[in-house]
This record gives sequence, C-alpha cells and structure tokens, in this order.
Amino acid sequence: MRSPVPSRSAAYYALALIAGTNLVSLLDRNILAILAPAIKADLKIGDGEMGLLYGTVFALFYALFSLPLGRLADGWIRTKLLAITIGFWSLATGGAAFATGFFTLMLSRLCVGIGEAASQPAGTSLAYDYFPREKRGMVMAVMAAAIAIGLGGSLIIGGVAAQWWDAKHADGGAPLGLKGWQFAFAVAALPGFLIAFLMSRLVEPQRGAIDGIQSPPDPHPFRASIALLGAVTPGFHWLSLAQARASGRDWARNLGLLVLIFCAILLAIHWAEAFSPRPPLMLGGVPISPHVVQWSVIGFGAFVVVNLIQNLKGRDPVAFALITRNPSLLLCIAAGSLQSVINYGVMGFTPSFLMKSYGLSAADTGMQFGLLSAGLGVIGPLIAGPLSDRIGTHRLSRRVWVALFAMGLSPLIALWVYRAADPGSFYLRFTLYSLVLTMWMPPLYAVLFEQVLPRMRGLTVSLYIVVSTIFGLGTGPYAVGMISDARGGDLGAAILSINWVAPPLFLLLLILLWRVERDHASLLPRARIAGEAV
Repeated sequence: MRSPVPSRSAAYYALALIAGTNLVSLLDRNILAILAPAIKADLKIGDGEMGLLYGTVFALFYALFSLPLGRLADGWIRTKLLAITIGFWSLATGGAAFATGFFTLMLSRLCVGIGEAASQPAGTSLAYDYFPREKRGMVMAVMAAAIAIGLGGSLIIGGVAAQWWDAKHADGGAPLGLKGWQFAFAVAALPGFLIAFLMSRLVEPQRGAIDGIQSPPDPHPFRASIALLGAVTPGFHWLSLAQARASGRDWARNLGLLVLIFCAILLAIHWAEAFSPRPPLMLGGVPISPHVVQWSVIGFGAFVVVNLIQNLKGRDPVAFALITRNPSLLLCIAAGSLQSVINYGVMGFTPSFLMKSYGLSAADTGMQFGLLSAGLGVIGPLIAGPLSDRIGTHRLSRRVWVALFAMGLSPLIALWVYRAADPGSFYLRFTLYSLVLTMWMPPLYAVLFEQVLPRMRGLTVSLYIVVSTIFGLGTGPYAVGMISDARGGDLGAAILSINWVAPPLFLLLLILLWRVERDHASLLPRARIAGEAV
C-alpha cells in the first residue's frame, strides 16, 4: 500500500523507525570495540587481527554492497528492503555469539557489512519522501543523533552485558558454554529484530510525491541492481565490459590498473610482514598471514573503485566528466577518507586503551565512554552545521575554514588526550577533543554536494561512501592494531601514530581553499560543455 502524501504523525513515526535503523546499525557495527580485549584473550589473536574484524572485513562488504543495494532502494519498496536487511544483519550479529574462532567471527562481520549497506541509501531516500524540503535539515539531525547514540550505546550494552554474564557464571556452567562477549553479541542483535518487524509494516510513501515530482515505477529494479554489482565486482566486471563492447583502450586501462594494484598489494604485504610480523590465521582450515588478508581486501576494494569509475564513464559520460575533472570534489573525497582513517582508528581502540591503561572494567568503560561519546557525537555536528551555514552561505571557502579548524586542531589535542595520567583527566580532555573532532563532517559534506549537479548527488554519495569506507574504515583500525602489536601492545602510542595522516590532510584542505570558489563557479559552464541541459 502506498500513500501519496503522508500525514504528520505517519511521517514522525517513520522517522523514528529510520532513526532506530541507524541506531541499531551502529550498535551492531561498533560493539566489537568494547569486546576486543575479551575476544583477543579467548581467540588468541592480536590487535592487528581485531583491526581486520572491526574495519577491513566489514568495510569491504559494506562498501561493495552499498552500490547495488542503493540502486535497489531507488527502484524497489524501501520498507521491505530495510526490513529484510535489518533482519539479516541482526541475525549475523547474533551469530557471532556462536563464533569459536577468527574465521567464524569474520563471517559474522562480513554478513553484518552486507546487511548494513542498505541502511543509509534506503533510509535516507525513505525519510525524504516523508518530509518536505524545509524539514530535511531536522531529519538529518535526528538521523545523525541516532548514529551517535548507537555508537555510544554499543559500548554501554556490550560492556555491561559481557561483564554481567561473566560475573553470573564465574564458577562455570554458562548456558551453551557462552562467554560474556558472546552473550553481548546476542543481546545486541535483539533490537534489530523488533525494528525489522515494525519496518515491514510501515506504509511505503509514493516516491517523489511530497516534492511534486512523479517517479515512474522501475520495471526491473533487481536486474539493474545485479547488473551494477556485476559491473564493479572484480572478475565479473569483465563480463560487463564485454557486454558493453568496451574499446581496446578501456580494456588496456582496466588491466593496467589491475597490475598496478596487484604490485602495490605485494609491496604492502612485504612491508607489513617486516614491520609487524604476525602468526598465521586459520581461515577455513588454511593458514594465511593476516597481512595478506588485509592488503588483498584493500586491493580488491581499490579495484572496485576503478570499475565503478569506468562503469560511470560508459553509463553517464556527463557525470563522469563533472566528477573526475573537478579538483575540489576529488579533494573533498580524499580529505574525508583520510579523516575517516583517524576517526575509525581512534574510536576502534579507545575503549581497549581505557581498560588497559587505567584498569577500568568493560562495564565502567562502556557506561562512561559510551555516554560521553554519544553526547558529544550529537553536539559537535550541531555546532558545526549551523555555523558553516551562517558564515558560508555565499562563499564555500568559509565552510572549508570550519573543516580546516576541526581537522587541523584535533590531532594536536589528541597528543594531550592520550597522555592523561588518570581516567578523569582523560575524559575531561577527550570532551574538548571530541567536540572539535566531530565538527568536520557537516561543512565538508556541504562543500562536496555543491560541486555536482543535483541529479548527481546520490551518485556522489555512493562514490564517497565506497572510497572513505574502504580506505578509512578499511585501514584505520588495522593500522592502529598493527602498530600496537609492533610496539608490544602500546595502544596509546598506536592511536597517536594514526594522526600522522593529518599533515597531508591539512595540505589537501589548503589546496581546497585555493580551488573551491573557482571550481564551483565553473560547474554550470563545464556541465554545458559536457552536454548537460542546464
């Protein structure tokens, strides 16, 4: 059943469910951070392997499947898509309760990544058909707040549930032999099933009706989604190139970039083995170096990006020209990806740092750090967003200054935070750090979306998600874990080391300041030259 224009009560109910989707998404995604010490001890793995589980494995499948599931959200029933995928990733999260080794826990994480890939494109699209344009800022604020609450809630639920279970069964005899960290995964999975059920009963609004834009039904949404997955997945993409009758030059470019990526993978594995040698992991009964897993996944993801860009060139030459030949847009994507390396590296291991450095329990860390990070994750963007709106309405460079402030100052504050002598000092310092750290996203996103035509914004979001997820989430936690292992478990030094990406990031933002006004002013002329009717 479809409703042309939803009522106000229906819209706010839908927003609550969509926000709940974001909340459980971050809850299931981030709970690994608070459970890391117990998982490491039980599975006999190091920080590097935890970085693989938290970042790399999840990132690849989240990024890869965000493309076809985003395309499916544009053509199929979004409430059904969300209900199915929420149920799927909740089941995968619960499955981690029965993980007995690295391989089974890895399978759980990659399935969570696949399911969660639909949450952002389908949820945002659905919300925009429930609320008019003038209320969409409020919508995005609610969704951002839900993400922050889910992030903090994962630490609270994970820490409290794991410690309660272990204390209750300290003398042994736990049902099914579950450890505390396994029980925490089972608890984290439960809210998702409720959200999935309620989402399945939500009325699907008529696409575009609230904006007065008729959206014709997509006759073959699944076919288009599968075709896009095939076009970007290494190996299958060659069938897509052959079907599109790609030129010899396109084939040569694709194969040449594949060779370059393969050589880069070999160099990265060699360097990582020398820097931080690790015992092999057992994957399906086969011993394999964790560094081989890490860099093979990153190389795979890099080739996905290559295939996505090449597919875009054949499918939408105008969008290809406006995206790939716009320095400011590429600088925004690069800067956001580098900042994601820092953010994910810091947040993935800070709970472990608190427990190891200050002797805090998992429950205390979850409650204290979880509540603090949830609150600050809401406040920071709510300060930066309106501020950048106020000063940067007519000059995008002023928005860049806000991002430059947050991204340039936060690494310096980190040097002070992670050298605190006691947990009270850490939390006090972290409050300032997190407020500044979380201010970069609204102004940078605003600049990013102004660099393309409105019809290309969804594609730009997809490209940004793929790049920043693979290279940010995919390398940040792994790098921190690898450095920690190489330094004998010094997590504080490892977390601070990830901030070495800040100098090149700062340089990229300075170049963006110099370019952004010129590139934005030339957008429409370049679109007309490329053949767009604007």
